[in-house]
Amino acid sequence: MSERETPPLTLEDHELDELDQFLRAHARENESDLLLDGVHGLLTLLAVGPDPALPDEWLPEVLHAPFEDEEQGERILSLLAKLNDSILGEIEAETYEPILGEVDLEDGGVALSAAGWCEGVSRAIDLRASAWESRLAEDAQLMEMLGPVMALAVDEGVLTAEAEFERLTEQEYDDCLAHIPQVVATVAQYWRVHPASEREKAGSGAASSEFRDPPRRRGGRWVH
Repeated sequence: MSERETPPLTLEDHELDELDQFLRAHARENESDLLLDGVHGLLTLLAVGPDPALPDEWLPEVLHAPFEDEEQGERILSLLAKLNDSILGEIEAETYEPILGEVDLEDGGVALSAAGWCEGVSRAIDLRASAWESRLAEDAQLMEMLGPVMALAVDEGVLTAEAEFERLTEQEYDDCLAHIPQVVATVAQYWRVHPASEREKAGSGAASSEFRDPPRRRGGRWVH
């Protein structure tokens, strides 16, 4: 098998379970800590965005307390590194799928939720706010590319919009979910072709409070 044909590195289901359980067990009360879906959204947008972020920048968004011991620390950090490394490979292989949450319905069923994934996306925008805000203000093409993700984020209350929007119907919500892989791929290509300038990277950007509401806590389980 050639290097081009080598499948991307991905986490096994038991590794996703392990990371999910760790994040849930260490989520703080009355805080909006990212769970597995949120971490995946964060790492995804950082991977495809205007300027890569080192672990020292994004780990504080994920980890909020010391590890129990060295063994646990090494294990969790290795899982996070593997998750991070897998994203671009999956995009290049056209196998990327977001990790989404599930919410329980009144009729006993479940529905997919993009709330956590979108919250992670908003945190990634925060970390590169100057480049994102500068480009979004100047290039309508980028905003159009992000349309399905922005619609989900507004619908879930993660991002705010100047104009009033009706809530998405179930079909519209599902359609937006189905477009996430395409959005991620096109945004990755966009920044490769139109890299951020030093002026954009150095700009003041926008404080998170200026473009999104405080995040909401989420329930449910993760789904890949």
